[in-house]
Amino acid sequence: MAWNEPGGNGNQHDPWGSGGRKPDRNSGNDGGQRPNQGPPDLDEALKKLQDKVTHIFGGGKGGNTGGTKPPSKFGGYGLTALVAVLVIAVWVAGGFYLVDQAERGVVLRLGKYHETVTPGLHWNPPIIDSVNKVNVTRIRSFNQRAMMLTRDENIVQVSISVQYVVNNPKDFLLNVRGPNRTLEYALDSSLRHEVGTTDLIQILTEGREILAQGVNKRLQRFLDYYGVGLTLETVNIESTSAPDEVQSAFDDVIRAREDRERSINQARTYENSVLPDAEGRAARIREEAQAYREAVTARAEGEANRFLALLKEYRQAPEVTRERLYINTVQEVLSNSSKVLVDTEEGSNNMMYLPLDRLGSSVPTNSGSRTSSSSSGSDFDLDQLTDQVIEQIRERQSSNNTSSIRREGR
Repeated sequence: MAWNEPGGNGNQHDPWGSGGRKPDRNSGNDGGQRPNQGPPDLDEALKKLQDKVTHIFGGGKGGNTGGTKPPSKFGGYGLTALVAVLVIAVWVAGGFYLVDQAERGVVLRLGKYHETVTPGLHWNPPIIDSVNKVNVTRIRSFNQRAMMLTRDENIVQVSISVQYVVNNPKDFLLNVRGPNRTLEYALDSSLRHEVGTTDLIQILTEGREILAQGVNKRLQRFLDYYGVGLTLETVNIESTSAPDEVQSAFDDVIRAREDRERSINQARTYENSVLPDAEGRAARIREEAQAYREAVTARAEGEANRFLALLKEYRQAPEVTRERLYINTVQEVLSNSSKVLVDTEEGSNNMMYLPLDRLGSSVPTNSGSRTSSSSSGSDFDLDQLTDQVIEQIRERQSSNNTSSIRREGR
């Protein structure tokens, strides 16, 4: 039989072996003895709790008097009111939330945009309002790699990376469904447009920076037009390459282009080293030519002035001036000649000619001692003889000149 079976004839035994009869709370009779009691009954504890709650709100029976208290103003709704108060307290407590310093909160009231809250502690009614927190300082990144056609109808493979941040949380959440996907499509469109207007050589060599700048401007313009709420930080062209099938040929072209640039640089280096020297020589030649021109001009002007001076004298005495010019010219010509002309009188065939230009030179002989002795002994005689010959020649020239002047005067 169960330990709490109904109709047990007062033999209510608990599983803890109390074996005694439960005391009667209403009669105050404890059965004459108090055996060891176990844990309290669960149903009894719940009943006590219910009685206390009912007593607080003025309902139910009295505790030990057995009387009945009049119903309070709450009536039978006391427990319902308590539950309602608890629910409201929980609802109010659930409306508090904290927005971090790096975040912004977008508040939607019944699904419609209400406001954007700043960092701090805020309260919004739960269920009615929903708050979406968006990080506006974290730098997000996106990479893309694609093959596309250039302006000169070549295929190029471009790898590009984009870094961006959220600048407008409202637009980021509400304007576009899937802003990251929108960014991907806009980047692909911008990149293909810029690559399609650029030659392959520029994309593979020095045109990467220009390509990145063009993609950045065009992509930001697309994002602003779509209202995605994103701002680009950087756009980098990671790599540009030809398709794998023709990569070796493009490598050969690039090496040839580098060789050409190296040759051009070497030629410019040689030009820079040779050109100053050539310019210096050219400047020296110009200065020499200028000096030669000035010298020739001065000499020509001097000769012209001399000629004008002679012309003036010639007009005053033509014969004397002509004779003087003739004598000066002959003297100048004969002074530079090694030949000797001797004029003799008519009818005289005897003429002694001494080669004065060769007398000073030594005549080779077989005996060196004989030559030295003869030359040392005859130095005085040779000098004296030479002076006499020159004096006679001068006398004859003076006499000839006098006779010729007299003949001309006749």
